[in-house]
Amino acid sequence: MKYRFTSHRHHFLLGFSLIVIILAVVKCINPDLTLPRLLNDRKEAKTKTHKAAYQPDSIDIQMKRVDSLLIKPRAKLRLLNAQGKPVKNRVTSVHRFETSFPDLNDVQLTTARRIGISHIENRAEAQKRMNELVYIGDNPFYTIQPLHQSIPYLVPRAATLLNEIARAFNDSLVTKGFEPHKLIVTSVLRTKEDITKLRRFNRNASENSCHQHGTTFDISYNRFLQIKDDGKDEIRWVTAFKSILAEVLEDQRLMGTCYVKYEVHQSCFHITAR
Repeated sequence: MKYRFTSHRHHFLLGFSLIVIILAVVKCINPDLTLPRLLNDRKEAKTKTHKAAYQPDSIDIQMKRVDSLLIKPRAKLRLLNAQGKPVKNRVTSVHRFETSFPDLNDVQLTTARRIGISHIENRAEAQKRMNELVYIGDNPFYTIQPLHQSIPYLVPRAATLLNEIARAFNDSLVTKGFEPHKLIVTSVLRTKEDITKLRRFNRNASENSCHQHGTTFDISYNRFLQIKDDGKDEIRWVTAFKSILAEVLEDQRLMGTCYVKYEVHQSCFHITAR
């Protein structure tokens, strides 16, 4: 036992001596080399390799661009012309609703899956994931109609977009000589359970709906809520308002902040944040 112990100790001392000699030679060759520097160099090399491996795609690039657009200060609204009279711009609308807003579900879904949340099974699970979402049920520029197959929550960037659209719509109303009206949001976040129920009476409802990711909302284009001083708000059907809303959405779509689909049968604009 004593002989074996001595042999092991001899091997250990020999190995240790070789390591010391190698380190001494390396130190002589490169006097500036230290262990902290060596570890830091390895960390930097690993970081550079990771950055080189990750290449942002078109969705990432567009997300950053949209962020910069939505945080810009809003332009001051000009209500009077040079003569001091109220500004009254004319309603121009868009060329055709179908061709101006052609973004199909497949196009919107690719972005929704990337920037939105993963599927939510039911309302119970939704309650556990509120930290990923923003409540949109109370806003001075739009109202949420009573919801049955969706809940009034969106991811933050979609909520910001909705607010921007609603404010721009009211700005446009004022500069065209109309009184303020709220937009009516008809559908928001849907759970998988909501979609199953919806498909029982609407076979056209997609199982792969963008609404599952909290990035998408629908805005009615033929109903608007008139804001009255006495608090008795009234739903109105005004043809010109559809055209004004279309102008606002076309501006946003051309800037690249959203995808828009004109829904004929649902009487709404189907909008997904980008």
